[in-house]
Amino acid sequence: MDWFQNLLSDPSSIAHIVLLYALVITAGLFLGKQKFFGISLGVTFVLFAGILAGHLGLTGTMSTLNFIQDFGLIIFVYCVGLQVGPGFFEAFQKGGVTLNLLAVGLVLLNVAVMLGLYYLVFDTSDPKNLPMMVGVLCGAVTNTPGLGAATEALTQVFPQGAAPQIASGYACAYPLGVVGIIGATIALRYICRIALQKEEDQITAERAENPHVKPHKMTLKVENAALNGKTLLQVRTFLGRDFVCSRALHEGHVSIPNRDTVIYLGDLLYIVCAEDDAEAVMAFMGSETQVDWTIQDLPMVSKSILVTQPSMNGKTFGQLHFSSVHGVNVTRISRSGMNLFADRNLRMQVGDKIIVVGPEDAVDRVANMMGNSIKRLDHPNLAIIFVGLMLGIVLGSIPFAIPGIPMPVKLGLAGGPLIVAILIGKWGYKMHMVTYTTTSANLMLREFGLALFLASVGIKAGANFFDTVVAGDGLKYVWTGFLITVVPILIIGLIARLKYKLNYFTIMGLIAGSTTDPPALAFANQSANNDAAAVGYSTVYPMTMFLRILTAQIIILLLCQ
Repeated sequence: MDWFQNLLSDPSSIAHIVLLYALVITAGLFLGKQKFFGISLGVTFVLFAGILAGHLGLTGTMSTLNFIQDFGLIIFVYCVGLQVGPGFFEAFQKGGVTLNLLAVGLVLLNVAVMLGLYYLVFDTSDPKNLPMMVGVLCGAVTNTPGLGAATEALTQVFPQGAAPQIASGYACAYPLGVVGIIGATIALRYICRIALQKEEDQITAERAENPHVKPHKMTLKVENAALNGKTLLQVRTFLGRDFVCSRALHEGHVSIPNRDTVIYLGDLLYIVCAEDDAEAVMAFMGSETQVDWTIQDLPMVSKSILVTQPSMNGKTFGQLHFSSVHGVNVTRISRSGMNLFADRNLRMQVGDKIIVVGPEDAVDRVANMMGNSIKRLDHPNLAIIFVGLMLGIVLGSIPFAIPGIPMPVKLGLAGGPLIVAILIGKWGYKMHMVTYTTTSANLMLREFGLALFLASVGIKAGANFFDTVVAGDGLKYVWTGFLITVVPILIIGLIARLKYKLNYFTIMGLIAGSTTDPPALAFANQSANNDAAAVGYSTVYPMTMFLRILTAQIIILLLCQ
């Protein structure tokens, strides 16, 4: 049995390292699925499994653990950046400014409460207390990328091998952080005396008054004498509203119109426009009627085509001249589960689905041009992923001189890949870079990297964890972490409700997104019969994730000198 004992105890053995990580991650993921009072910790439980393994003496060489930890962190942060990149800048449009300002306020309040408690409660002469409190801050808001950024920043401040292990503070604060976020959200409801049914009715009423911009289809009979003999381009200019005419019936014959097509009184036009513009278009052109377009003399088809051709990435609908060159019309687009009106200035992305109307042979030619290959999307573009990782590491290694800091600052292995991923996710098409990956592929890579990082951090911290918690300041970390969680949420929640009159479900999404906490979002979705919480979450999540990672690094680099 010597071989088995060596397999479990030889830290220099590759087989031992693989077995150790497999055991820790498997145990952590299994236990993370178990619910306590309706709440599960998910992949974060890998950290606690790693701490137990480290405490039992199951470990590896420090160089190996450091490599796996950093590699997992790079993969995880880069995939997070790719996920939030396309929506990062759009989050500041259409009312998102207020939500993002509130989210920034919540992030800054978390930092302020943490620093206040540090100076009031802890011994500031001990150089390990502040890094540990940064770990508590990350655990209190359930933000693992912030922990990774802070851990990596510590290596820039402390000599190699002397950086404090802050995972103990994170582990102390995380469980009550999950509970505290949901508890503070519920407390806010009772403090403000909010009735859930009234909030739902308010959302319904608001949406009835201000419908979302989405495609609306109708057949109109041209009855406005002023339009007789005018081209569709002239009609669109006169009206001042954008629309697509995908089919026209004139004297019993169906055609695919383009901007130069002349229309006459009595023509029947199949119009697709934004829902908000439907009444205006109808009032200007004529009354709505019903036509069975399938029995006309020229067979027309409507197909959903998948954009998989890399050369189409970033092109606008106006650039491709679908109606004049290809004899078809694109009426709408489906992206990430949302239907959008096919505005001529809207840019296509690989992974989009476009609805094309026209003669079957012409539609088939457009399908070939777009790619329309599901198999192509099933295979992630690994070259772009590694190009992005390479650029991110280079950016993260560039030193920046900041006044007031005695040593140059680097974005590091967390900040560099995150920023590059956000920029590539948003503007990669301009460099002909196809960054599309399926949601499942992105989630797979992200969870894999996170599991490696958490297991490494836990194994390294396990040897001293119980001494730190039981004999040290463990209880202080727990209750200070709870205050860091609850106090800012209550303050920002009250401001959002009393000053900005935000709907409670939107506030729930704001809180969940500002703490990057999926269990809180799940709780919000269970409480509502609408998507207000999910919209609030997605609006603030990109900016919050970026700030959580950035502030964790700044605290370490500015104060841990």
